[in-house]
Amino acid sequence: MAQAGLPDGRLLAVIGDEDTVTGFLLAGVGNVDLRRKGNFLVVNEKTTVKKVEDAFKDYTQREDIAILLINQHVANLIRHLINNYARPVPAILEIPSKEHPYDPNQDSILLRVKNVLGGDLGAA
Repeated sequence: MAQAGLPDGRLLAVIGDEDTVTGFLLAGVGNVDLRRKGNFLVVNEKTTVKKVEDAFKDYTQREDIAILLINQHVANLIRHLINNYARPVPAILEIPSKEHPYDPNQDSILLRVKNVLGGDLGAA
């Protein structure tokens, strides 16, 4: 599968609902390696929390992934893992979905940054 990687050759990974993942795949971020291991997970009502946790752990341990995009409503399912995640790479970015708007008060990474910078990020 063709991919639009980052300049250093590393990948974006996506965990999200079908619309979000499909959009990113159409933009070219999808990758499936020779072991048939992908860099995306579609989450729906049948997806178990364990499967989301396993994907998060896998993507955050892979050396070829620089950024992990995750729908915020999916991130809430595994908030305990995200709150304990402390590595700078891959960077974790919580994004909205069509059905679930972004709430900066739920984004644990943003809240951490606010605390480091004194609690004020302007509009955030």
